[in-house]
Amino acid sequence: MRMYDLIHKKKNGQALSTEEIEFFVRGVTSGEIPDSQIAALLMAVCLKNMDDREATDLTLSMLASGESADLSAIPGLKADKHSTGGVGDSTTPVVIPTVAACGLKVAKMSGRALGHTGGTIDKLESVPGTRTELSPEEFARVVNTVGAAVVGQTGTLCPADKKLYALRDFTATVENNALIASSIMSKKLASGADVIMLDVKYGSGAFIKDPEDARELARLMVKIGEGAGRRVGAIISSMDVPLGRAVGNALEMYEAADILCGNAEADKLEVCVALSAGMLSLADIAKGDEAKKMALDAINSGKAFDKLCEMLEAQGGDTSQLRDPSIRSYAPYKMELKAETEGYICSMNTEEIGLSEGMLGASRDSLDGKVDHLAGLEIIKKTGDKVSPADTVAILHSSRRELLEPAAKRLGKAITYSAEKPKLPPVIYATVGV
Repeated sequence: MRMYDLIHKKKNGQALSTEEIEFFVRGVTSGEIPDSQIAALLMAVCLKNMDDREATDLTLSMLASGESADLSAIPGLKADKHSTGGVGDSTTPVVIPTVAACGLKVAKMSGRALGHTGGTIDKLESVPGTRTELSPEEFARVVNTVGAAVVGQTGTLCPADKKLYALRDFTATVENNALIASSIMSKKLASGADVIMLDVKYGSGAFIKDPEDARELARLMVKIGEGAGRRVGAIISSMDVPLGRAVGNALEMYEAADILCGNAEADKLEVCVALSAGMLSLADIAKGDEAKKMALDAINSGKAFDKLCEMLEAQGGDTSQLRDPSIRSYAPYKMELKAETEGYICSMNTEEIGLSEGMLGASRDSLDGKVDHLAGLEIIKKTGDKVSPADTVAILHSSRRELLEPAAKRLGKAITYSAEKPKLPPVIYATVGV
């Protein structure tokens, strides 16, 4: 079997066989196939696409390229969730303790921030003392005793995906649903959970701009997961506006705590309840409206907040600032961004808002870079809100004063105004598999 023949076949729009895809992934993992030929096949896939069977074969081959998490020490169903990334998208610290309070065990592996989207691990580590690198034995112990744990992804999961992702980013071959789905699902399957709930984002702050494209990606990921014997569902949610009001690691953890203490932003609560209900439904704990009610009851009763604190404390965290808003730490410097005119906020380029946050020190430019956990944005006014020039639209936070002004300029350019109130898209566009 020759790599040249696979490239030629896909260039002509033909489907690759299971054996050909396995050959390709083995060669990627071993380093036997040169980057030039890998990139050529990736471009052919982007131009000619893959069918569902090919995408499933690619996912399973990438899954087999490395280790999978062994969760056998955790009895019963184990659940996980994944978001395709957004701004202010801190649903994990709300959803995970909510479903754990409802009796569903959650064993979650998450990533760090890179680019304009936030990372769950950075957010959790903004809680002083929280450890996200646990041994397999510690991980199982926390899940078994608390009901939930969140740790960082290990480098031994899906090494083929790591190589392919780097090349896709470098060769402009990211934008293909089969490649996106196989990358996400190979890592989710390797994480070992039986139940996987997906939040597929669309809009200005998401990689996918069109909601129907997001729905198609969700459909493919659900099909791949079900084909691998897992219970998988998805929501398609809007990222045309930052989710909630907080953008930044510590700020988002404070907001998550506030949501679990009864002070919730409507859009973030809607997404969190939908994800929680989907996980409970996939696990056959409750269905439909009953599942939503169960999730809301866990939040409103305070049980979900107690579970969040219990999980963080089991991972070494000091939750006193989550419990008591009066002692919370904030960055030493801040700046208010005022509205430019009288009228309504017409749109917010959410990707640019995320990049503005990054300029404050809240995200990293490389995988080993440092983040300022206290840096970020408070979004005071959002799309559809009426404003006047005296109104504060956002508050910028940073530990470095000199970063405020350039970030504020970028943030200001991301917001447009109109005389008439704009029509807002639904927070949740559709669901798949739940």
